[in-house]
Amino acid sequence: MMRKSAWRQMTGPEMWMGLFALAVTLSLTMAEHVDQRPALQTSPVLHRHKREWLWNNLYVEEERPTNKQYYIGKLKSTKSGDGTHYVIKGEGANTIFKVDEKGHIYVTERLDREEKSKYLLSAKLFDTSNILVEKVEEFVILVTDINDNDPVFTKSFNASIKERSKSGTKVIEVTATDADDPTTANGELAYTLLEGGDFFNIDNTTGIITTKYDNLDRETQSSYVVVVQAQDLRGLKQGGTATTSVTIAVSDINDNIATFTKRSYVFSVKEDMKRGQRIDTIVLEDRDEIQNKDPIVTIEPPSDTFEMERSQNKDGNLMLKQELDYETKSSYTFFVHVRENHLQSPVDNKDNPVIKAQVTIQVLDVDEQPEFSKSIYNFNVIEEIMVNNIGVVSARDPDKANKAIRYSIEDKDSPIGINPITGQLFTVRKLDRELVANHMFQVKAKEEPNGLESFVNVNILVIDINDNKPELSIEEIFVCENDMAGTVIGTISATDKDYNLPAFSFTLVKPNGNFSVVDNNDNTSNIVLKHGGFSLEDSRDYVIEIGISDGGRPPMSSITTLPIKVCRCDNKRIHTQCKAAQLKMGVGVYTLIPILCILTILIIVILIAMRKRHQKDSLVTLGKSEIHEQLVTYDEEGGGEMDTNGYDVSILTSARNDGSMSMRQGPSLYAMVKKPPTACKGDMAVMIEVKKDEADHDRDGIPYDTLHIYGYEGPESLAGSLSSLDSSSTGSSLDYDFLNDWGPRFKTLAELYGVDGSEGSDSLY
Repeated sequence: MMRKSAWRQMTGPEMWMGLFALAVTLSLTMAEHVDQRPALQTSPVLHRHKREWLWNNLYVEEERPTNKQYYIGKLKSTKSGDGTHYVIKGEGANTIFKVDEKGHIYVTERLDREEKSKYLLSAKLFDTSNILVEKVEEFVILVTDINDNDPVFTKSFNASIKERSKSGTKVIEVTATDADDPTTANGELAYTLLEGGDFFNIDNTTGIITTKYDNLDRETQSSYVVVVQAQDLRGLKQGGTATTSVTIAVSDINDNIATFTKRSYVFSVKEDMKRGQRIDTIVLEDRDEIQNKDPIVTIEPPSDTFEMERSQNKDGNLMLKQELDYETKSSYTFFVHVRENHLQSPVDNKDNPVIKAQVTIQVLDVDEQPEFSKSIYNFNVIEEIMVNNIGVVSARDPDKANKAIRYSIEDKDSPIGINPITGQLFTVRKLDRELVANHMFQVKAKEEPNGLESFVNVNILVIDINDNKPELSIEEIFVCENDMAGTVIGTISATDKDYNLPAFSFTLVKPNGNFSVVDNNDNTSNIVLKHGGFSLEDSRDYVIEIGISDGGRPPMSSITTLPIKVCRCDNKRIHTQCKAAQLKMGVGVYTLIPILCILTILIIVILIAMRKRHQKDSLVTLGKSEIHEQLVTYDEEGGGEMDTNGYDVSILTSARNDGSMSMRQGPSLYAMVKKPPTACKGDMAVMIEVKKDEADHDRDGIPYDTLHIYGYEGPESLAGSLSSLDSSSTGSSLDYDFLNDWGPRFKTLAELYGVDGSEGSDSLY
């Protein structure tokens, strides 16, 4: 945006042209003076030619209107004449700047110094034949500045200052820019405050804002808005201006003491409140921001029952330090005090702070659960005996009602019982330390009749007695053929399940002519050879019986049979071949019990498998016997077939060829039997009932809803064949009326084979 320059009003274009002419004249005069100096005669190398070009820099004013081109200067050369002409090249040559034959330079366009402040060009001088008369010479056209740009604030400004800051404290530096030439008054700026001067100052040249006084108070006013003006021409009225707003926030410091909101507090607390819980919060009033608060609330004098803690909001949490008991004390009264660390003095609210308050705690009575006399009970019980009085578990009702207490043990399988009235413990059965060395259970105490209940842990330690026999512990014992008398062929030891430290002693139950036992007095003994001369060819077996005593009270002993092998050994007594001993070490009762159980289970499984096999074998196939007919009996709870009179005889088609039955697809249960050589009226009924009973008890059979029972009669049957495959019903002389006597189950069979005089057809269906 163009605006009229105050500088131009004071000077005018005529003054500029005069200054330009004066500068050119001075330049030419100085050039001629230099060229006329005598050359140095002593050194031809330093000889200079006379300078032909006669000009210096050219100047043009920015933003000058160009309704027509205007003259700014002339190119001069000592070689110019009537037949010469000038040519210029470079930035803006022949477009912005033009030159005529006489060297006059004209400007054809409006120029802007802020876009380009100088132009670099070069000039040449030619004769009429376009032959270069003067060598190329460079020159510069400078664009002079006018005040055509206002100051600009390129960003927004925000600042903060702590309250109570000293006078003159720097707040922020505000800067503006001006596109005009900074080396002239056009680009020099001056800063002033249009608003906010009551609390802040600004440096006219640098734009630094500082505090005017030291009484800034955030609690009174937390922020200020300052309006800054920047003006060029060093602040003259003719200069351009720009303004900006600066927001200055006053930051907080701890200059207010925290106070209580009232002078007394009353709180009610149930007596069953747990230790460490919060009773309530005593709110503090503090005008400072929370990050600057630093209150410390204390109970004075200190209390063993209550304490103060700082909350997340920096208030005071009243905490329970020790459990309460309404029956012991029903109310408490004490004082709380507040103070602050890192407090800026003098404080703003020094005249009326409440830093001391009275607190009253009222304890509320509640129905409490029974209390045991101990947190855990420990008793000792000797194993393998019944004890009527192990000890007493005691609890009481802490309330004033002092209700009666009833005791019980929740674990129904516990070997320990309790008297429900007195809490006396006793054994229900004998204890065995080797099975369970420590019994832990809970006793429940409940207020009668239906009051509160509580639990306590009871630990019963089982005291050991010497009730287990020692057991021999030994690795392989053998004697070598080359062993001599006195050789130790092995070391034996023992173990004992009892807790007491054993003092084992070992002896030979029967005197032995080959071996002896020597006690080492360290719970071990050596087996020593009495003589040598043992051989693998000797058919005798060597066995010794070792007696062991544990030395307890009362002492327990055991006898163990120990076989000794005869081996062939090398020089290091490493056996290479041995003869197995006939007898082995004795097997304990605890080892025999699982072995007998396994054998019993195995025998039962074999018997069940044999029974299953026998049931399957009872369903015998006919082999290559002749099959004549299929007899089908439908159960009353069948699959819901509509036609229960249908009988399938297609299964008999291939039986004569391969001795088997060719069945249709689909699961069926068949029991195939051979009919006895003779049959009477009741034999078939018995046979069918037997087969039906076998099918009912056969667990391997698939439980279909239809029972198929087939009776087959071979060619050797005296009763003949019941099959109707080879003969029609009219040609048969057999009488099947007896089937009607067998009951409702054989009604369908009787109708099938019975004689119906009204029918004239040969078909059975």
